[in-house]
Amino acid sequence: MSRSVLVTGANGFVGRAVCRALSRKGWKVHAVVYGGTTGAASGNVVESECDLFDREAVKGLLDRTGPSHLLHLAWYAEHGKFWRSLENFRWVEASLALVRAFQASGGKRVVSAGTCAEYDWRYGYCTESVTPTEPALPYGVCKNSLRRMLESFSEETGLSNAWGRIFFLYGPDEAPKRLIPSVINALLRDRPAECSHGNQVRDFLHVEDIASAFAALLESEVAGPVNIASGEPVTLKALIHEIGSMLGKSHLIRLGALPAHEGDPPLLVADVSRLRQEVGWSPEISLEEGLKATVEWWKHTL
Repeated sequence: MSRSVLVTGANGFVGRAVCRALSRKGWKVHAVVYGGTTGAASGNVVESECDLFDREAVKGLLDRTGPSHLLHLAWYAEHGKFWRSLENFRWVEASLALVRAFQASGGKRVVSAGTCAEYDWRYGYCTESVTPTEPALPYGVCKNSLRRMLESFSEETGLSNAWGRIFFLYGPDEAPKRLIPSVINALLRDRPAECSHGNQVRDFLHVEDIASAFAALLESEVAGPVNIASGEPVTLKALIHEIGSMLGKSHLIRLGALPAHEGDPPLLVADVSRLRQEVGWSPEISLEEGLKATVEWWKHTL
């Protein structure tokens, strides 16, 4: 019997990669798209257009597809706006309704995408069972609130539930205004790459590895929050200069030309013990390899 999963946000940056990863692993993927495509439609990946705020449409989709698993990635993610947007609150409502409908239809396991923004960033090094979840902005508040509700709902219903907290992601076809593509695109055009001071320490993971990690988490029986990250700290200025070196244009990098974002923590790195030891997953793409592939992708795109 083939395994069947409903993937929401399937035409998003992570969703497209997830659909490819699950298809390679033999899953029957019902890819939920809205105003786009996964680019991965095949015998294993079937796309369905659905407005997740329309509860009747969601019920109809679940009735037609009958998935045993749900991988919920959909959320409001417009660059620069999602942190404080009131859309976050709407997504809590829609997500809870989706999971309730999934459980009522006979679904067995749900894995949702969380965020490192759920943590109290004053701690820097984030461990699922230790670091307090005290998010400062609506995006993190809403994600963390949904996680708590889904955990309680799962306890009452017996639904298997896990929560993958994504840290910092990158890779081909990322939104152009985000840090890595913005630096690459500026340098490819022989323009100055204006950045903040770059002393911030972060934890980056290639989108294909993020997709692979979510597939492994979905297939496991691990419950609760799991950090989806590399566990490897890197300063932003080291990452930016690596890109500059790859393109031979380090002289165009302008560190300190832009102010750091308000509330930007100096350190934000994941403890990946649960991901490595309980889920049994480790990254396959090094930061250097991933950056090279991303740079090459943008070279052929511009």
